[in-house]
Amino acid sequence: MTKDVIALTERMPDALSVLAGLLAGGPDLLVEAAGEGAVVQLCDTEGRPLVSIEVPLMLQVPGEAVRLLGPGAELSGGGPAWWVEARAAAGVPQAEQLAGAFAARLTMLLGGRVWPPDAPGTVGAARPVDLSGITAVPAPAAAQPAVDMLTDRAAVVLQDRPVVPMTSWLSEVLRATVESDRSLQIVTPPHCRLSMPTRLLLQSMPSRWVVQDERCGYYDGLTGAVLTWQDDAFAPAGGENGETPVADAFTQAEPSGEKQLSISFRTLHRPTADLVLGGALEAAWQALTGGLPAGWGTSEPAGLTWSRRQLTELAHERAPQSTWTVVVGTPDRPAVATLRVIRTPEGVEEDITLTVGYGPGEELPLEALPGLAEGLVTRYGLKTMLCQLREARRDLSTPPHYENPPLPYAFVLGPAEVQEAGRDIASRTPLKERPVPLGPPARPGFFYALGDAETAENWAALEVLLRHLRGAPPA
Repeated sequence: MTKDVIALTERMPDALSVLAGLLAGGPDLLVEAAGEGAVVQLCDTEGRPLVSIEVPLMLQVPGEAVRLLGPGAELSGGGPAWWVEARAAAGVPQAEQLAGAFAARLTMLLGGRVWPPDAPGTVGAARPVDLSGITAVPAPAAAQPAVDMLTDRAAVVLQDRPVVPMTSWLSEVLRATVESDRSLQIVTPPHCRLSMPTRLLLQSMPSRWVVQDERCGYYDGLTGAVLTWQDDAFAPAGGENGETPVADAFTQAEPSGEKQLSISFRTLHRPTADLVLGGALEAAWQALTGGLPAGWGTSEPAGLTWSRRQLTELAHERAPQSTWTVVVGTPDRPAVATLRVIRTPEGVEEDITLTVGYGPGEELPLEALPGLAEGLVTRYGLKTMLCQLREARRDLSTPPHYENPPLPYAFVLGPAEVQEAGRDIASRTPLKERPVPLGPPARPGFFYALGDAETAENWAALEVLLRHLRGAPPA
């Protein structure tokens, strides 16, 4: 597996401290820049990369390090920390020691700690790592620093960390694989989990989560399908009856009583000079958690404190290209959202998915959903919203075993979509409960209750509703 080592420092890394870390391999190593200057690589005398080091990221959001690295990753003192990630080349033991020594040197000079704390190279880091006899693998010309194997069909990334986040490295690999018509394939041991943003992006792109299990080989961490390496990529294995078998490890899961409430909605705004984005997400966060978002960023960890103004400025700078961000909450109430800002011919659209986690016995704020929908319709140009419930981890990470799929709880149609469907059609549906009108009577939206979200019948109710709104005959 890949060897990622992270230095969490109390003070901002400066040029001298970074230089001291880079000298962990002695003065003979070459230093190269990659990723348009965002990555520094320590290379052997032939120019082959041994360790790739990302620029320091300031963490202003409490709990982000613990969310992604587990207990013990938070620094004492309560102030901001700097996250410096070093990625050792796969299959080169000395490279892992070099990454650990680099991180240890930074923390010795700047205070802080290294993750993982037992990373090779952290003991005796003051002495240069012995690199005699090292044989690094040349990097493929089209590879990103985070890619461990590149074929014509796939970019394979090896990871071994508690939670696989959508880091800036990984998002860049995902973008590059899409542009080159490849599949991103993340390979992990069975103890790893995916962060919610990583799972959502993997499910929406040509990609695969490959879990390497000692008992059953390789399998897909999201579907359980047994995988084999064939034609330069991991692909489903064929069973005796032609169907792909499901790995036993994927089905071995016990119910925990934890739940998630997820709302996915789209809003549309006129592109005025005084437009400030993020208000709809703030309203949803307040309704479901009682507070506001804690932090945000264009990757994980989310290092910036929440700011609608900064979000708007970033989206404006990137227009007409879309802007994808991750938004996180406080440790006491796990909540994570992804927000994509898209410039369309109709205006500025926000595509948002917000998920909140609840432990056994914690009450879900389902009664707040109609009021939230009312506010989104009247103030934030809501187009559609889908509310779903599922039995899944409170911390919102995804383990490599079966979890019950989400069940729809409610659907909301905004005023413009009601007008498009026809007000009579939108207000009179085949559902058991009558829809709740939202907003001004002259141009309302509607809130549709789909059931108690305890059985798959809710999916049937949603399908009936959508067919009705589209004017299609009943199935």
